[in-house]
Amino acid sequence: MKPAGSPTLPALTLAQMLREQARLRPHAIAIRQKDFGIWNPVDWQTWWRRARHVGHGLRALGLPAGGHVGVLSENRVEWVLAQLGSSLVGAITVGVYPTSPAPEVAYVLAHADVDVVVCEDQEQTDKVIAARAQLPRLRAIVVMEKKGLRNTSPGHSDLVKSFEELEQLGAQHEAAQPALVDAVLAAQTLDDIALMIYTSGSTGKPKGAMISYGNIRAVVPGIVDRLRLGSDTTHLSYLPLCHVAEQMLTTFVPIYLGSQVNFGESIRTVQEDLREVAPTMFLGVPRIWEKLHASIHIKMQETGRLRRALFERAMAACEPFAEKAPQQRTLAEKLRFAIASLAIFRALQNFVGLRRARVALTGAAPIPPAVVRFFRTLGVPLVEVYGLTESTGMITGQRLDRVRIGTVGEPTLGVEHRIGADGELLVRGGMVFAGYYKSPEATAATIRDGWLHTGDVVREEDGQLRIVDRLKDIMITAGGKNLTPSEIENTMKASPFIRECIVIAEGRRFVSALVQIDFETVGKWAESQRIAFTHFRSLAEHPKVRELIESEIERGNAQLAQVSQVRRFHLLTKELDHDEGEVTATMKVRRASIYQAYAAEIEALYR
Repeated sequence: MKPAGSPTLPALTLAQMLREQARLRPHAIAIRQKDFGIWNPVDWQTWWRRARHVGHGLRALGLPAGGHVGVLSENRVEWVLAQLGSSLVGAITVGVYPTSPAPEVAYVLAHADVDVVVCEDQEQTDKVIAARAQLPRLRAIVVMEKKGLRNTSPGHSDLVKSFEELEQLGAQHEAAQPALVDAVLAAQTLDDIALMIYTSGSTGKPKGAMISYGNIRAVVPGIVDRLRLGSDTTHLSYLPLCHVAEQMLTTFVPIYLGSQVNFGESIRTVQEDLREVAPTMFLGVPRIWEKLHASIHIKMQETGRLRRALFERAMAACEPFAEKAPQQRTLAEKLRFAIASLAIFRALQNFVGLRRARVALTGAAPIPPAVVRFFRTLGVPLVEVYGLTESTGMITGQRLDRVRIGTVGEPTLGVEHRIGADGELLVRGGMVFAGYYKSPEATAATIRDGWLHTGDVVREEDGQLRIVDRLKDIMITAGGKNLTPSEIENTMKASPFIRECIVIAEGRRFVSALVQIDFETVGKWAESQRIAFTHFRSLAEHPKVRELIESEIERGNAQLAQVSQVRRFHLLTKELDHDEGEVTATMKVRRASIYQAYAAEIEALYR
């Protein structure tokens, strides 16, 4: 199916567009960053000037044209200064998850052939220094927060510079070579590579997806059109910038639209920052929405009986029209919602910081439909979207006035799609990535005859796409029944008491699961039941907690076909850990690792 034409954007790269925004709106606020409780603004003119200095500084440190700059940090203004500064001197940015353990950091930086690494602090710098022997091209480490680095290992002090020193060095370099950036931008084309984004590596080593400036320019119109974004859009950036989902809403769209981005104090202060910013757009991965859902559940458990009864009544009254946009509701529905909003919903919207949200998104992984329905009932305009690193971000999404919970909507502007013989979604368009770095075989396996093979099995329902599961994850039971584990897992994770559910069914007589409790929510429940516990394990092993989870699984089973129902489960006695290889940096479950680690517990379920 071929899409309609895309709205025209300037034929400019992201770096060229930054210069244009600085010319068009020099004093408009582009970024706000919170430091020590104060929101500090950065206008477009300042962003352009500082990015030039960063780019010149990187060149002064020996970064070659076409070189690679690694960034190892939480989201903050220095991250995007490093990224755009690199672009302004013709270099490529490589983001690395700050939560990654040292061996994973070493692998990505070595595979990406980085020349300079920009680190947030001593913790991240130590990871790079530990990997120095594997990084033959490394010329410098730039540190945003140099506090504590006085004790840098002998022989490495000459390698480390502060971000402040980088900008000062860049200002001097620009004074000596004032024409450098303009010359680079004059030669820069949409075919040039802007970023390398490493996949999460849920089934193997991470792969470096090369994203061109043309890919970025091609994906933006569809995002803007589907989400109805404009220059007045405000966004809170907190998901890792080395992930394409955050890149598209922190740099791609804002730089083309001239809209505003806010960086909070820390990933740990997201909910507080959200309340202060009250953004018009918000992106949350399913785990964020599940956590917000659980926090509201806890809040309602702690409130008085009357308020809890009002909440339950309001939810029951408004849930029937949760899929409708406000303008599509009948007069009676509008009145019902207005009363519920005044009594309950408005306070809860303020509690999660989404009262001003004109659109909220969930993507990157499947989400329980019950969680989407919950937030839409509250009046949060939550829509499901879908995209890949290899598609440069979002390529399908629900229209704000045509929501069908459980689907990921329709393809966006500029995206062609078709469904392969095995149900796999195939897409084509300018947003399809340039290929995997140093891996032509993997590129050829993923892009065939111009079509990107997404690896996701879909069904088309009334023009909207429903993700069934990853092609590689579909399981066949011993009885020959095909099962989609994500459907079972998401049904169970709709419970505020269940954080993770990992289904076992391949070649088995029946479905079983490994279940991880939500420590915070179950802990609050245990306190209300006067159940004593000291840590995660003691809570998970309590017989009353097992009874609670058993009842939640029974509730989930009632929504599933008999063949898909979880017959037995094992409660995990610890949280799944990135450092132990059980989940990726984006918290995607590594099934093979978990099946191996819990082989004995799994076999016990089938005795």
